[in-house]
Amino acid sequence: MNLRRWLDQPLLDDSFPLPLDAPFTTHDARQAGLTPRHLTALVDAALLRRPVRSVYLASQAGDSPRLRAAAIRLTVPDGAVVCDRHAGWLHGADMVLAPNEHLALRPLSVYRLRGMGRLRNDLTAGGERDLRPHDIVELDGLLVTTPLRTAWDLGRQRFREDALAGLDQMLRLGVFSTEELLHGVERFRGHRWITTLRELAPIADARSASPGESVLRLRWIDLGLPTPQLQVEVWIDGRLVAILDLAHEGLHYAAEYDGAEWHGSPEQQAHDRVRRAEAAEAGWTIDAFVNADVRGQHRTVDARLRAGVTAAREAYGRRVFL
Repeated sequence: MNLRRWLDQPLLDDSFPLPLDAPFTTHDARQAGLTPRHLTALVDAALLRRPVRSVYLASQAGDSPRLRAAAIRLTVPDGAVVCDRHAGWLHGADMVLAPNEHLALRPLSVYRLRGMGRLRNDLTAGGERDLRPHDIVELDGLLVTTPLRTAWDLGRQRFREDALAGLDQMLRLGVFSTEELLHGVERFRGHRWITTLRELAPIADARSASPGESVLRLRWIDLGLPTPQLQVEVWIDGRLVAILDLAHEGLHYAAEYDGAEWHGSPEQQAHDRVRRAEAAEAGWTIDAFVNADVRGQHRTVDARLRAGVTAAREAYGRRVFL
């Protein structure tokens, strides 16, 4: 195998002995003459991706629900159902995955119907689950929980932050309504973490653009501060200068979550400074938060949100109305 030739190319070509438009397994690669060293080198060079453990895909194949299903189908036994965050990922809700999990999925959340027994292998994490026929949909030959059932499952997690983020991201798909989400909550009476679903389903919001924004909103609500609005537009002289993640329009106070992917580069940070400066000219006070601010024992978000709202109230009292 001429590994150097492949590494010197922009993308893999027809000399590569495996499909360029479909996933393949480690076993397939071994049968074609590729060693683990070859696969590691090609992944490190971004010529291959590893969407699922022991499954590879040429980078030029791109990404789609069909390819995701095909990759997972290579590892999931017949009759098993993909659930939870991996079901959400298959439906197109990328951000339900754990941080950086899109680079290589953790053991898949795969369950069998009650009475069929547990799966026992190192590629899946699951067991048995009570699923009704209408809870399951087939995606390119793979059994997956529907978006609505997936939302109900993601909303029943130990950590409220993850539960709200999952609910928000599933609502963003636009394939079921908030009313449908709420209507099915009591079906899970007596199930584990049902109290979390009961609490958070009413405040789930499709406008939350990222899990970080969802967590920031939860912190705001937990503090009992005036109810925030999402994706608030700021206009100056007929020009849209900013869309604020989380804001109270009456107080002209906003909180934004700066995730590394969309706010981490120098160019992105420069853009944020410009739009926030323009919003400030329109009377807005804006606090920006990163992951360490909103999660963990040493988070600063609670104190900063309280201080920000207090300062906004004081500023409001100093306004001159003509």
